[in-house]
Parts: sequence; C-alpha cells; structure tokens
Amino acid sequence: MENTMKGMRDGASVLDLDPKSSVGGGVEDAYGEDCATEDQLVTPWTISVASGYSLMRDPRHNKGLAFAEKERDAHYLRGLLPPIVVTQDLQEKKLMHSLRQYEVPLQKYVAMMDLQERNERLFYKLLVDNVEELLPVVYTPTVGEACQKYGSIFRRPQGLYISLKEKGKVLEVLKNWPQKRIQVIVVTDGERILGLGDLGCQGMGIPVGKLALYTALGGLRPSSCLPVTIDVGTNNEKLLKDEFYIGLRQKRATGQEYADLLHEFMRAAKQNYGEKVLIQFEDFANHNAFELLARYGTTHLVFNDDIQGTAAVVLAGIVAALKLVVGTLAEQTFLFLGAGEAGTGIAELIALEMSKQAKTPVEETRKKIWLVDSKGLIVSSRKESLQHFKKPWAHEHEPVKDLLGAIKVIKPTVLIGSSGVGKTFTKEVVEAMASFNEKPIILALSNPTSQSECTAEEAYTWSKGRAIFASGSPFDPVEYNGKVFIPGQSNNAYIFPGFGLGLVMSGAIRVHDEMLLAASEALARQVTKEQFDKGLIYPPFSSIRKISAQIAANVAAKAYELGVATQLPRPENLVKYAESCMYSPLYRTYR
Repeated sequence: MENTMKGMRDGASVLDLDPKSSVGGGVEDAYGEDCATEDQLVTPWTISVASGYSLMRDPRHNKGLAFAEKERDAHYLRGLLPPIVVTQDLQEKKLMHSLRQYEVPLQKYVAMMDLQERNERLFYKLLVDNVEELLPVVYTPTVGEACQKYGSIFRRPQGLYISLKEKGKVLEVLKNWPQKRIQVIVVTDGERILGLGDLGCQGMGIPVGKLALYTALGGLRPSSCLPVTIDVGTNNEKLLKDEFYIGLRQKRATGQEYADLLHEFMRAAKQNYGEKVLIQFEDFANHNAFELLARYGTTHLVFNDDIQGTAAVVLAGIVAALKLVVGTLAEQTFLFLGAGEAGTGIAELIALEMSKQAKTPVEETRKKIWLVDSKGLIVSSRKESLQHFKKPWAHEHEPVKDLLGAIKVIKPTVLIGSSGVGKTFTKEVVEAMASFNEKPIILALSNPTSQSECTAEEAYTWSKGRAIFASGSPFDPVEYNGKVFIPGQSNNAYIFPGFGLGLVMSGAIRVHDEMLLAASEALARQVTKEQFDKGLIYPPFSSIRKISAQIAANVAAKAYELGVATQLPRPENLVKYAESCMYSPLYRTYR
C-alpha cells in the first residue's frame, strides 16, 4: 500500500485490472495480458503505470475515447478527452472506413504503423477482425515497398538496431529494450529482403511485420516479441547515396567480422532471455542462412522462415492438393524453378514427408525432386561447381539448359517457382504442364506480386481452367469459361505464428524437422470439402486463429513426444490450451 501511495504522489496511476474482462481464458500476467505460456501462473492484479496525459501516450494501455467515465475520474483523464465515450467496435469501424479511403497501399501501411504506436490493442483488433483485407497491407506485398522507402517513412524505432558500432556491447543493447520477458525474436541482416535484394538497415520492416502477425494470427503477446536488425552495412549503392538512409554507410561486412557480431548476438540473446527464446532468422542471403541454421540449430531454439516456414506451408498445400489429383505424394514428380534457400528447403521437407509416408530412405525420395537454377537443370555432372545445399539434388541426367526443356524431359506433376524472378512461368511452360497432366499443380511462390512467376489469370487461362494454382502473393478470383476460380495463397503466415505458439507453449528448447511436418499436416487437415470444390488448397485466412491453434497443438505434441518440451506437466487438451494462451486485443476494464 505504501508503494502504491508513493506511486500516486509521483504522478503514477494504479491500474487495477478487472479479471472478469479478460477474454480467451488464459492466465493473466502482471500486465493484464493473456499469458498461459509463462512459468509463473499466479501474478499480481495491480500494476502501476503513468496516469493522465502520459497514460494516453502509452500504446499498451491507451484506449482513446473508449475510456469509461469512471476510468477518466480514477486515472486523471477528465478534460483530456472530448466528453463522448465510444466502444472499441466503433473505433474499429471508424478506422477501417478511414483506411479504405486510401488508394495507395503504402499510405495504409503508414496509417497502420501509426495506429500501432498509438493504441496497440486497437491495432491488433483491426488486424484480427480484418485479416484478409489487412494482411497484404502489414505484410507482403506492401511491406516490400515499405522497406524500400523505410528511411523516408521512418517515424520512431519499432525494434532494436544492432550495428557494427555495438560490437562488444550487444548484451547491453538487449538490456536497453524495455520488455524483459521476450519469447520470440525475429532478426534480419537485410541482405535479401523478399525478392528485392539488399536493403540493409531498412529491412527492419520485415521483423516488425512478422511479429505483428505472430500476435494477430498466433496470439503471442506483443510485449513478448522483439524485432531486431543486424546492420553490417549494405552493398546497395542507391541506399548508400540516399540522404534519408538510416543505416551504416559502408559496404557490407563479411567473413569473421560478420560471424563475430552474429555470434555475440546469439550468445547475448540466450544469456538475456534464456534457453527457450525462439530466434527466427529472416531474409538472410543464402550463403548465411544455411550456415546460421546449421551452426545454431543444435545450441539454440532457432527457425528460418524462408527455409523451413516456406517449406512447411508449401508441403501442406501439396498434401491438400493430392485430394484433387490421382496418386500419393510418393507418386508425384516435382520440378522447381529456383534452388536457393526456399527451393531447397521445400524440396527437403517434401522428401522427408515422402520418406515418412512411403517408409523409404530420404536418399531415394529425393530422386523424385528436380531443381532448375540459373544455369539449367541441376544434374550430377555439375556437382563439383554446386553450392553445398544444391548437391543433394544433383541427379543423373543429361544437362538441360532451361525450364521449358526440363519440363519436357522430366514431365513433372508439380511445378514450383521459388526463383524470385517474375514472368518465368510463360504460356509455353504452363501449356507444357497441362499437356501431360489432367490437373497440373502450379505454385508461383515468389514475392512480392511483381516477382510472381505467373499470375492466377495466366495459370487458369493457359491451362484451360485445369491448373491447381497457388501463389506467394495474393491474387483476385479469376473467371474462366463461366467458372470462378479462387487462387490459394501459399503464405508463410499460415505456418509460423502457430508454429511459434506451439514452441512457446510447450517450452521447447530445440526445433526438429518432425515438428515442421506436424505443422504441415495440421494445416492440410484444415481444408474442407467445400473449399476443395472451389479449387482451394488452403483454408481461408478468416479462420487463421483456429488454424494456428491446431498447428500449435500438433507442434507441441511433437515436442513432448521428442522430449524437447519443458512446460510440464503436458496439458491434457493441447488445442484448448493453445486457444487459452492467445493474446486478446479486446480492451481491459480499469477499476
């Protein structure tokens, strides 16, 4: 009581959070947020925060015009707001109306980021309730343009910037972040942002966007999420000459200097946040992405969304698509355009799932999967010159110089684009696929939209309405010969939020491939007969929180089975437990 009185004398207000206003059934933490994933399940109800004018500038507790009359009296807000009291639903309606007035997607992005800085719960309520409309705004494709122009639209820091200037002080930098109980870190070095290349420090838009989706789609608390950009310079000459560029103005560091800074960061993150903090690598260039995953996969809880998340969501789409075509997974033949981290990651997970289903060695199942890179079909005669991650895919075959030639000789049932190069699935390519497949599966996965290997309209038109199509970026429904086709979006947002929730709620300390397969299988099971009838191979994003709960439960179950879960005892019903863990964006009542 004495501390409470002192806080009030110092201009602080006591927020006594009403437990009955909690939504979602989760255990509350000291901040009044759903927190069933934490170790301590009994926490105090009363916390001190700033009052009055300062309270309205605290995005975590600000409710704007939704502060009730009693709250305005109790927390020194009387007169600081207009007299009207509105509901959160009305606030949402007003903001969605305003957002829809913008014609330029980047304007919508900036407006959403401003809202996140002003009123956190309202931001997430908009995102949860309007996920299909706002997902392309806060993430792909708009986030790509936002990263390109990040220096010009930069308002205030939304994450931690760790540059070469901070070498030797990374632990101190992590301690500068106000939240101490971090569960998920998304980190990038900005070298390969989507299909846009090296954007240096301006890649921060990616971790910020990913973590917004971790909360909205997977239910992790915003306060437990930390976006990080490692700035080692950029090789982008245009940015280095841009007066508004916010990063180090030097060529990108490589070799030992680069490895030392990354190692210091990884060590400091584990030291500061513990063994169970999930570190997600995002948009690293191929040569670093595989190395980092291999180096830290045995010592940290790490996940690379470009390699593993993409693989899991694509595998789920293929498993679902098999209900529309004849044959098992092991009976399909796969051809990839693109042999980078996404392509080889997808290929390996498909091979693992084939091996599991057919009970044959993965070395055998890999032979059903072929990759084409910039030099043509990857074959054994090229093995000596290949990067290490391409070598498992170098099969015995005559050299083939281009994609169309490879299709004609390999005769794949599934064509997957992960090249980052737009317009590469030409009319001839799609027609060739349709010439020997009743229902060719064509996945044009590269982002953003401009880099997609083909559009939905092209895939359906050139295949005469027979293609089963999905893409990385969203496309509108297509009408062909009087039938409406709804293209699926093979978006990583289906997988990583639920996958992360499963790791956190089970207290997992390592990621295993079996967990990725468990996530894929859970997603594929969510597609209904009605959705299959429309040609869909992914469920609608409108039910993403339910989908994420199913994925989280499957991943957690696998973590317990593998003996890497530390949250004991294991909950009896993992789906209900996952739902109870999810952050609710509804306002709390302050007593």
